[in-house]
Amino acid sequence: MNSKEKLIVQGIKEIRDNGLQDFSMRKVAAHCNLSSGAPYKHFKDNQDFILEIVRYINEQWHARQRKIIETPNLSTRRQIELISIDYIRFLVENPEFRSIIMISSHLLNESQQKLRLQISTETVKLIEKYCKEVNMPPDVRKRKTFVVRAIIYGAALMIDNGGLNCDDETLTMIEKTISREFDVD
Repeated sequence: MNSKEKLIVQGIKEIRDNGLQDFSMRKVAAHCNLSSGAPYKHFKDNQDFILEIVRYINEQWHARQRKIIETPNLSTRRQIELISIDYIRFLVENPEFRSIIMISSHLLNESQQKLRLQISTETVKLIEKYCKEVNMPPDVRKRKTFVVRAIIYGAALMIDNGGLNCDDETLTMIEKTISREFDVD
């Protein structure tokens, strides 16, 4: 891991532990055993650093998501189901990422907000594609998308706090619940 990535990973932990209000590149550098000037070799300022943190999280998720999207012979619906379950795994495996993904929008500048919303871009496109394939009305699509997102974030939180086990049985139950939301009704 190079120094930029070390700073980003430590920056994520800093935000998780102390929030954005007290975010300090100096503290992050100190935790990485780097000079206080080291972050400035990679980032213009705190805002640029936070933007790179959001970009890093997006890249981590998009790499995983691409593997599913590029799997041959998967229907659009199956891609959505698999991506939903893998996103739960991603959030459970990386709980510190949730502190960035779920941060209140008013704490981010416009560039950071736009980039953070891009984490869902491919999934939203898949959902829209599927809804067109099955002629699902926009109001139904919106409701179902909301429910699926609530299931994903709720399940990840419940697994994280011990309310659900992170095992095959639980993930299969969640996958079936998500799948039913894409039935046309």
